[in-house]
Amino acid sequence: MTVALLTDKYELTMLAAALRDGTAHRRTTFEVFARRLPEGRRYGVVAGTGRFLEALAQFSFSSDDLDQLAEFLDPSTLDFLAGYRFSGDVDGYAEGELYFPGSPVLSVHGTFGECVVLETLVLSILNHDTAIASAAARMAGAAHGRPLIEMGSRRTHEVAAVAAARAAYLAGFTGSSNLAAQQRYGVPALGTAAHAYTLLHTTESGPDEQAAFRGQVATLGVDTTLLVDTYDITAGVANAIAAAGPQLGAVRIDSGDLGVLARQVRQQLDSLSATETQIVVSGDLDEFAIAALGAEPVDSYGVGTSVVTGSGAPTAGMVYKLVEVDGMPVAKRSSRKESHGGRKQALRLAKASGTIVEEVVHPYGQEPSESSELSIRRLTVPLVSGGVPVEGHHATADLAAARERVATGLRSLPWDGLKLSRGEPAIPTRVVPPKP
Repeated sequence: MTVALLTDKYELTMLAAALRDGTAHRRTTFEVFARRLPEGRRYGVVAGTGRFLEALAQFSFSSDDLDQLAEFLDPSTLDFLAGYRFSGDVDGYAEGELYFPGSPVLSVHGTFGECVVLETLVLSILNHDTAIASAAARMAGAAHGRPLIEMGSRRTHEVAAVAAARAAYLAGFTGSSNLAAQQRYGVPALGTAAHAYTLLHTTESGPDEQAAFRGQVATLGVDTTLLVDTYDITAGVANAIAAAGPQLGAVRIDSGDLGVLARQVRQQLDSLSATETQIVVSGDLDEFAIAALGAEPVDSYGVGTSVVTGSGAPTAGMVYKLVEVDGMPVAKRSSRKESHGGRKQALRLAKASGTIVEEVVHPYGQEPSESSELSIRRLTVPLVSGGVPVEGHHATADLAAARERVATGLRSLPWDGLKLSRGEPAIPTRVVPPKP
């Protein structure tokens, strides 16, 4: 399967109709935006841009693809697709930027024919990765600097798991258990231990937890993390220190009342002179559970299901809408699905302290004058020019910069914008109409 078939049939039938009636070559702008944030969210984090640009470079139709499409497409449409290479421009928010309702996250410029077929590819990548990154950023904020390991590969599709690991890392996680994410994107690979290894050390006399711990330490060294809740946690901690000594790197708790258990384990470790041994917790954690553990002696978190499913918001709700044809604004008027026509850019206003106060979306090339008391940061940047990706927005190379954008963006939010409770978006979005 090629990248070009990661699409919906109706995009190609609309292309066929446009080629037949002569409108496929009209110059257009398609815009990606979210009408609203997921329920209760104050901000979102743009993610997936680098993956989309990577996929766009591979977007072409093979002979096998064309044979399949010949079942419902006419010869002239097949000829168009046989020579398809995107030659237009893309601009938008750099990966890792915060976004709000109405933010023009991505704009695709070119002929209708070359832009319309990209809709599903754009949305499937950005909606997934942005949902993961937005949830991960909330978790990183709740962790207040404590490390977070993404451990959700077994809770999602095997291909989505790699993208989820990248998006979580982009938004502030320390690393992922997924090795493919390390290979493909350079996401640090992290891991602890499995209950199965402990259970393996069962003899006719019964479980031998200490033998399991000795085997792990002998192989991986005393810096390893031992999983102490397979049987009894108190006995597990005692066996861990007996096997590794007080220099043991960490113990992990994966079940039970994590706050209560973390306090008990910390006291026990300290009583065994293992004062530097850290405590890792995991088990159905989300941003709310992480926040609730903020005062407990927890050193790091392992997060699985909630992060790879967007913690209750598995899609960012972004749409891909035609907003301009041959320089003329066009807009959808459907009830509750209205859009603002015309090609756009965006900027963000901030106080001298750096706290942002407003997002301003304005017509392309018509930047409004703003108060001199507020600083202006322009958000729209070129991503693809003439079909060629602009340097600095590669899916792997730009991860460090994207991580810094997320951190900087979160520091710039008003305090209310960082709350996990339900509320309005952290800042308002103002749409400036075109000049007459």
